[in-house]
Amino acid sequence: MTTLGPIGLSLSIATISATFSLATADVGAQSRGERAGEAPLRVALAGLVHDHALGFLGQFQHRADLQIVGIAEADRSLAAQYVKRFDLDPSLFHDELEAMIGKVHPQAVLAYTNTRDHRRVVEICAQHGVPVMMEKPLAIGLEDARAIEKAARAGGIPVLVNYETTWYRSNGAAYDLAHQGTLGEVRKVVVHDGHSGPKEIGVSPTFFAWLTDPERNGGGALFDFGCYGADLMTWLMDGRRPDAVTAITQQLKPAIYPLVDDEATIILTYPKAQAILQASWNWPFGRKDMEVYGESGSVITVERDAVRTPS
Repeated sequence: MTTLGPIGLSLSIATISATFSLATADVGAQSRGERAGEAPLRVALAGLVHDHALGFLGQFQHRADLQIVGIAEADRSLAAQYVKRFDLDPSLFHDELEAMIGKVHPQAVLAYTNTRDHRRVVEICAQHGVPVMMEKPLAIGLEDARAIEKAARAGGIPVLVNYETTWYRSNGAAYDLAHQGTLGEVRKVVVHDGHSGPKEIGVSPTFFAWLTDPERNGGGALFDFGCYGADLMTWLMDGRRPDAVTAITQQLKPAIYPLVDDEATIILTYPKAQAILQASWNWPFGRKDMEVYGESGSVITVERDAVRTPS
């Protein structure tokens, strides 16, 4: 097994900083390191109903390159919980996103809403020329995805979806091996993503309520974890679309998840390759790993920072 070394920082936050530095800079390129000595990036949060906001705010406390200038959250009880937990200034909070943008003028907005609200966030931010980062997946369906694309182009803003596994060193190493020809032509990719279930791992009641609602999240494990593999395979295939997509979903725990799937398998077929994406709320452990098999070699990712090359 090859260990690639610790990441050493929040990948999503680093990507936010780098991406929005590019979006707001007068020069052609900047790295996070080149921000040293500059004013911190002014960010605002849209919503707090996604539990990943907890991780962002927990890590934000230790960073000097970001400044939170506003938080739009209509649920005042939820807002109060965050004020207490992270010792936030109550004056940061606003009921409405558009009013907040007009008042605090952020350089970027980070969306921690339910998936259905991604479209609304982008459409509002695009009108003000403010870039957006959101948690995965992009949208609950094609109509909203196209609307997001249209708004972003009209507003001239980047929209970043935090497909977390894209930033893993292990997946980057697998990509490099595949594109350097070390494995031969890629024939099969198997991606495993998920955990034992939102309830089982103890997500907050607020998060659970919309994560298991098909109207607000699009689906269950299929949307929650199937998107990772689709993103990685699109990357590995240099953007080529599959010729066919087949998906099977199941409810193995209908008493807990009566409205959405908790088990999904997606098969992507290409002229000379196949991908199997296994998205599940039924793994006995949390996992995000990938197996890439070529004509003459293979690589298996091990969590964020290591790979195995069995052949």
